[in-house]
Amino acid sequence: MRLELARYGIVNKTLQNSTLMVAVHLCISVNYRLRMPLIELKDVSKLYGFGDATNVALDEVSLTIEKGECVAVMGPSGSGKSTLMNMIGLLDHPSHGDYLFNGRKVSRMTSGRRAKMRRDNIGFIFQSFNLLGRLTAIENVGLPLLYKGMSLGKRNRAARAMLERVGLQDRTYYFPYQLSGGQTQCVAIARALVNEPETIIADEPTGNLDTESSRLVMELLSEIYKSGNTVIFVTHNPELTRYATRVVYMQDGMIRYDEPKKIGEVGKYAYSVTYPSVDHADDDVAGVSALMKIRDNDNTPTKQIAKTKKKAVRRRKKKITTKRGSER
Repeated sequence: MRLELARYGIVNKTLQNSTLMVAVHLCISVNYRLRMPLIELKDVSKLYGFGDATNVALDEVSLTIEKGECVAVMGPSGSGKSTLMNMIGLLDHPSHGDYLFNGRKVSRMTSGRRAKMRRDNIGFIFQSFNLLGRLTAIENVGLPLLYKGMSLGKRNRAARAMLERVGLQDRTYYFPYQLSGGQTQCVAIARALVNEPETIIADEPTGNLDTESSRLVMELLSEIYKSGNTVIFVTHNPELTRYATRVVYMQDGMIRYDEPKKIGEVGKYAYSVTYPSVDHADDDVAGVSALMKIRDNDNTPTKQIAKTKKKAVRRRKKKITTKRGSER
């Protein structure tokens, strides 16, 4: 305690003013909260199934994400990326290990408390958009506010402001089937932002989009990050890591590489794994040599093979006629 007081310039050993002591404790607690990471996973594992059918989706993953980071998660299919996103987004709970969100231990929260924290603090963007087809764009965006008990007028004003932010103010009353893929994902982004969450989780937000729409979506996520939000997105495209400040590469349920980087740079490790620079000269030579061996072993010309087949057919016919004659 004395060391903490010294940090704030308080060195009086006979401090007796209770009000000052409370203020000091408050300053210390606030300082601790400011230094505390937003997301902290400690040896988190996730298992599915039982006995011999057990599948390890996450294998003792430890990860810390500070407030205001933009983290790209990469890895092959089945490496545990989506499971990790579900864990961070409070959609799933670990089988082993500890998860602290904003300094609070998730395992000690009730299901209602987790749902409230997920609603107020986390915005989700999915690969398949997950918009309701019978609702217009403004109704889809305002849907999360309905669960907060907000009136229709306030919901529409907030939803309209978010649609304007993503550049879809002229598509307010369009249905999802009337929008392009990029526009549909922009509506999903507006829906994720309408609650003003501090964390945005995007699970392959450009997976179903073309190049131009993907660039539009990533520019929007970049603007969200620059406005102070923490953004975590999953991608298979190493080029999209240009928008991140950090790249986490996963494989077999574990974090293989964690690379901090500057905005505008491609993650070197993820790029090298996705596009390995392999010299295929040896493989080509091996393939040619194998083909030459097959041809060398097969020295019989095509015509000779055809003649051999014809002789075999004649022999079979003679055998059949001989058997029939003996039977008579």
